[in-house]
Amino acid sequence: MDDLILEVQHLTHQFRLTKNLVIKAVDDLSFQIRRGEIFGLVGESGSGKSTVARCIMNIYQPSSGRIFYNGINVCDPKEFRKHKKILQTSRQLIFQDSASSLNGRMQVADIIGEPMEIHHIKPPRGSLRAEAEFQLHSVGLDKSYLNKYPTELSGGMRQRVAIARALSMEPELLVADEPIASLDVSIQAQIINLFKHLQAEHDFSILFIAHDLSVVKYLCDRVGVMYRGKLVEVAQTKELFSSPKHPYTKTLLSAIPVPDPRRERTRVLQEFDPALFEWDGKLVEISPDHLVWKGGNQ
Repeated sequence: MDDLILEVQHLTHQFRLTKNLVIKAVDDLSFQIRRGEIFGLVGESGSGKSTVARCIMNIYQPSSGRIFYNGINVCDPKEFRKHKKILQTSRQLIFQDSASSLNGRMQVADIIGEPMEIHHIKPPRGSLRAEAEFQLHSVGLDKSYLNKYPTELSGGMRQRVAIARALSMEPELLVADEPIASLDVSIQAQIINLFKHLQAEHDFSILFIAHDLSVVKYLCDRVGVMYRGKLVEVAQTKELFSSPKHPYTKTLLSAIPVPDPRRERTRVLQEFDPALFEWDGKLVEISPDHLVWKGGNQ
């Protein structure tokens, strides 16, 4: 379909820990992202969210399944080699830990300009430094930061530099893997607003991975909920939060803190029993654009 930028089909990825022990991090997962959409992927730590991101970005080679980006099967080595430059420039990944994703020995100007230099892209604004200054301004930092090193910056500033580096490639798809998890709450709000502003300005698609449901509710158009490698529910954000169907989704939503102290004290947390989860099943569309995991006996 022309309105799809990413289509994940039956993605499975396993990690072999020992000769006899294999962990299935992602299990038969399928979803789609439309052009200009912000798609949120949520779940507890260890549910497989980051593994999905790394498979999409070709950091991991999936154990099975297919991933199509703009119609290109990125899991096919021959297809990947044929479209390598497009895949490495128009898809960009922002990691959770900006401290390790930025080269501490490079100044900010060189960090932002490096992707254009590697891919032999002529800077639209004449020079790599002018391009770096422009991209810095777009993420709310002035040119005084161009000569600074990552160690001289706060966590929020480093994450802005990482976003500026990604923007220099003019991406069509941005994969943000828990980009605010290590930041203070006040800085988190700034970065989330920055994502929202940049997406509206550039109209790229975003796969936004998080465990904070309040952030996802504010930022994303649609949300997918993961449980132990499975996608258990996908829906428009408003519908998911107002009318969750899967018991695990209901449990996650019931755990969202309430700002009113009186309501917080009387809030009832729902419990999810993992023993009742039916692994043999599939996603079923229960209403337009709302899919829920149904076990084989349901």
